Amino acid sequence: MAMDKEKKKEIARMIKFGLFSVSAGIIEFVSFELLNAFTPWPYWPKYLIALILSVVWNFTLNRAYTFQSANNVPIAMLKVAAFYAVFTPVSTIGGDYLAKLGWNETLVLALTMACNFITEYLYDRFVVFGKSIDTNERAIKDKENGGNTNE
Repeated sequence: MAMDKEKKKEIARMIKFGLFSVSAGIIEFVSFELLNAFTPWPYWPKYLIALILSVVWNFTLNRAYTFQSANNVPIAMLKVAAFYAVFTPVSTIGGDYLAKLGWNETLVLALTMACNFITEYLYDRFVVFGKSIDTNERAIKDKENGGNTNE
């Protein structure tokens, strides 16, 4: 049974989100490990700095390429900030707790990143960009060309 156009588009969207999230994850992981190696700081400030760097990167790429949104950037960022207003304290306190219990900090970070990946995709897809998906210039050009461009 052939997949319809919308299903294919949604699968492509999930793949793009995954690839951009991997790049954001690399930024988060590398910055965390650099702070881990070169500072005596406890888990939580290293995690927060690494998380902020990855969030800015991920938001920028996913807005432009994954969700192709022309929505208001400050409003979209406020929605993302609302997500992280919940996720960050929970993951910071929980991660710090596990690290103090003796869990490997890199394992704690990896588990937190996996949880972030799943919950953020759903939140971005349905809350942040839900009504503005495929509204930027790239998406409009793609529609005009019959969906044959992959810029």
